[in-house]
Amino acid sequence: MNEQVARRVVLVRAIESADTGHQVLSEDDRKYASRSARELAAWQAADSKAALTQEHFLEQRSEQIIKRLAERTPAFAGFQRRGLGLPGIWAALPILALFAGALLDRVADPHRVDLLSAPLLFIIGWNLLVYLILLVWALIPSRKTGWAGQGLLRRLSVGKAVTPRKLPSAMATGITNFMTEWAVLSEPLTRARLSRTVHLSAAAFALGAVLSLYARGLLTQYVAGWESTFLDARQVHTLLSWVFAPVLFLFSFLQGFSLADIESLRFASGAAGAVQSSAGGQRWVHLYGATILLLVVLPRLILAGYQGWRARRLARRFPLELEHPYFRKLADSIGAGTPAMLRVLPYSFTLDEARDRGLWTVAAMALGAQARVLLRPTVPYGEEPKEALGDTLSDEAGVTVTAALFSLAATPEKENHGAFLDHLVRNSRRGVAVLLDESSMTERGAGQAGLEARVNERIALWRQFCSFHGTAATVVNLVDPARHPIELGAGLALPELR
Repeated sequence: MNEQVARRVVLVRAIESADTGHQVLSEDDRKYASRSARELAAWQAADSKAALTQEHFLEQRSEQIIKRLAERTPAFAGFQRRGLGLPGIWAALPILALFAGALLDRVADPHRVDLLSAPLLFIIGWNLLVYLILLVWALIPSRKTGWAGQGLLRRLSVGKAVTPRKLPSAMATGITNFMTEWAVLSEPLTRARLSRTVHLSAAAFALGAVLSLYARGLLTQYVAGWESTFLDARQVHTLLSWVFAPVLFLFSFLQGFSLADIESLRFASGAAGAVQSSAGGQRWVHLYGATILLLVVLPRLILAGYQGWRARRLARRFPLELEHPYFRKLADSIGAGTPAMLRVLPYSFTLDEARDRGLWTVAAMALGAQARVLLRPTVPYGEEPKEALGDTLSDEAGVTVTAALFSLAATPEKENHGAFLDHLVRNSRRGVAVLLDESSMTERGAGQAGLEARVNERIALWRQFCSFHGTAATVVNLVDPARHPIELGAGLALPELR
């Protein structure tokens, strides 16, 4: 699916997940949207003579739901019309850079071409340094490279994170969650667009400086020369020979220079030196112009073209992970895709037959009726997670969700439960869910005063503990799963899958 479709799908998912009480979208609304989307997607597939896919279904379903929400809530319709991010900046920055480059030469003498022009040498040197940094980044085996911070990327992808007023609380929560999720999901696309714009702006800035140099030469007689307190003619000749070597090698029609030429172009107080310098002004303008075009403008345009190609590819095929429980359950409703698998890793917790059946029910509620459960052996209390699990986490073939299972009756301990969670988080590519089974605690405390308060207190403690270790907890009751229903993945707390 493309970027626009993915954005609508993620928005609908965020709203449905936040609307656990069905205040915004009733059960009938959701079933009607799914039924209509299934029919429309089937017609679309028939017209294109292709098979019905999950992407077609999600696209039609998100359109149905968003249309209905916009009709009911004018504030949501306004949010839909408002574009996300700062789209105008992609065109504005290169244009501003072109004018800035054209004004750069105003800091120097307008009647003089300085062989040691600081602005022009800075443009060349800075861009060569940038190419070196990009090469180093390309060789570093790390995903966290780049100069743009998360705050800038979020502003570029979703703009100012302000939720519209006069929205139902569930919808407002869903929109807030959507903006957070979309900033994360669209980060690769935003980085590609930002890189493209930066490269275009750098090329435009350098091009503006060259164009200004030539335009000013049409109406002004340039006097070429150099002066320096610390450099002599031989050192200046060596420096300029290195700077202009690429264009003198590639373009034979450009006139070179000798050490004697550099000696003669040193600014002197006499009139003869000025006349001799003005005669060679055109040569140095061509040398600097060709060098900037070759070393700055052309490479930057190539880099901008590559990043633009990446951005277009990501926008056409947006990398939305459809293995999320929400999408898997919707796919199950139309018979698309393969059955989901919930891999469960109990910690110091042995399941009897009744709880095993309850675990399958929880998997069906979270991942669809066809979901399967892969129950791994219990990790004993206090045992080193790496030794107990071995290579279990490396085999993720067919696994949709990995879940750690704890008993709510246990008190979380950093050196045991925390170490277990940390190991799972580090070694599970798709993140880890945490299931807290309350059945043992409620069975032992049945009939006792204050049981509900103790259960709620223990749930809050576990949720805070899981949050500290980079996961989120979902409370279940494996003896009576209906006590904590899980709809469309909304109740199964997971890190965002990408």
